[in-house]
Amino acid sequence: MTATDSREQAALPRTERVDAPAYLQRYLDREARGGKPHEVQEPSDSSTAPLYLRRFRDRRSGVNPLEAPVPAWEGHELGVTEARAQITKSKEIIPPTKDDAGPGVVTQIHIIRHGETQGYSTESGLTPLGSWQVHRRGFDISKGIREGESVHLACADTNRARQTGEGIRKGLLDGLTLWGKQAQISEVEAMEEFRNFQVWTPEGLRDVTGAFRLYKKEMEKYERLGSGKRPAWLVEIDRFWRTQQGGADPITLWTQIPMLNFEPPSATVRRFWAGILRIRQEHPGDRIIVGTHSGPIRVFAISAFGYDPGEPYNTEEVIVRLTDEGTAFIAYRNRVQEVQVPDLDLLPDWWEGLSGRALPTSLREGVS
Repeated sequence: MTATDSREQAALPRTERVDAPAYLQRYLDREARGGKPHEVQEPSDSSTAPLYLRRFRDRRSGVNPLEAPVPAWEGHELGVTEARAQITKSKEIIPPTKDDAGPGVVTQIHIIRHGETQGYSTESGLTPLGSWQVHRRGFDISKGIREGESVHLACADTNRARQTGEGIRKGLLDGLTLWGKQAQISEVEAMEEFRNFQVWTPEGLRDVTGAFRLYKKEMEKYERLGSGKRPAWLVEIDRFWRTQQGGADPITLWTQIPMLNFEPPSATVRRFWAGILRIRQEHPGDRIIVGTHSGPIRVFAISAFGYDPGEPYNTEEVIVRLTDEGTAFIAYRNRVQEVQVPDLDLLPDWWEGLSGRALPTSLREGVS
């Protein structure tokens, strides 16, 4: 090393550490005072020492920690218990006691959209993919079925909804066999309350898909002859299906644009609640699985959350948990909302106040 290198190295700041770390310095200080390195210095007032330090000293002195003085918070009116205090030291989940437990769930309902269908312009059934989807949905639900539980299946009265219910039932049975569990699985029951939203036509109320055939027949006459004024129901359903054909969302059109010949979304929600309350009364304690359509499921979720969470995918579900306190927890897409179960007898019948003018019975049944 040359003299120049030595001068340059001496000019650089020293980076090595010459003093002992703090914990080692305390160790050396205790040793210098004549005490043993592992001894803990007693404070002048031991009552001011932290709780963990006092418990440590108790264990070192041979005192049973369970016989130690009860902490001030034990038995506090907030309900703090030793089990709850231990949750900060353990990954185990401490179940709530009976006093602080929430409302009990008495009925759970799965409202499931049908699987992939062959088309919406006709009363078609499910595709092979749709059949696999609903079977898989039933298989997944079977994992949460309790031993000896009763399951009741319902559906809308359409081919795709009925095949959805039947596919879910087969998936449930296959899953229960695989898990070795016993449960009572009912046959699939078609319920009028869970039908798709309706459209008024000259031939009566029709499912929005069922009305398509009549719409095409009537539109063909007007387009071929090019004469006459189109009725309002034909204009509205034409707008609905052209939205579908254009790649937009016709359900958004139905939920946001008032259409006089379509069943109102609020009436659909009211009808679904009627079906939920009826099936709970007829099958108390059963788990309910309903195969139905995306439009009613979507407005049902909108009414609970106060915003549009979006169109459900094939076999996607909304879960409704009815409690023993007259409320319901509605879960959809990782959000849960507690709502008050409506008393349908107290809801207004809007058609009674139309200046005594009676509407057709079929229309009243569809929207009331």
